[in-house]
Amino acid sequence: MGQTNSVQAHSYYPRDAYIPDYVANVSSVPQLMASFGGLLGITISTALWVATRFNPRLGLTDKLVFGVDSNFQGYFVYNHTGLAGSQDLFAQLWKEYALSDSRYLTSDPFMLCVETITVTILGPLCFAAAVSIVRGGSLRHPLQVIVSVAHLYGVALYYSTSFFSEKYRGTVYGRPEFLYYWIYYIGFNAPWVIAPAALLTSSVRFIQRGAVAIDKAAATLDRKRVTSRTDRLR
Repeated sequence: MGQTNSVQAHSYYPRDAYIPDYVANVSSVPQLMASFGGLLGITISTALWVATRFNPRLGLTDKLVFGVDSNFQGYFVYNHTGLAGSQDLFAQLWKEYALSDSRYLTSDPFMLCVETITVTILGPLCFAAAVSIVRGGSLRHPLQVIVSVAHLYGVALYYSTSFFSEKYRGTVYGRPEFLYYWIYYIGFNAPWVIAPAALLTSSVRFIQRGAVAIDKAAATLDRKRVTSRTDRLR
């Protein structure tokens, strides 16, 4: 299929985006959202069950943290070249989301880089953080800080590259309709800002309290040493 025909066949922005082998979804939006919601519900429920089973004392926040990192980045990274022509459930979900950001259907270098890093590096780190939360491990907060900062940085790059492409090149990657901009582009990415920000704040406060406690303990120990030396001199 030539580039001109591809442009005429799809509904993505920019209108001249070249999306080879594009085939429209066979499932309706309600069907896709129902399937997505069901899969997400099963994933989170399973994660919460596992977390509670291994550590019944976990609070609600910790349980939600254990189940929050559920995504389809791995599917995108592995199948990005054939995504537009596939009718797999995950492919259809990506094609639907791509109406808010067509870079996912054009093998955009930035998207490939950031999603590959997410899958290969942040994925294992998120799993390690989840295990540490469940087990009450000492690495929980350092891992939470690393993962949270990385997620926030990734989201900042994701939005900023799109913003500056539009501002300085006039290239718009998403449709302007409410569903695609506010629900998909903003709403679906909001958890990757809210959750990491909350976790980062929690971990920084915990580490700060620990540092203050250590400083107080060290000061107390120093005073005791000084007092002990003074008593011996007497």
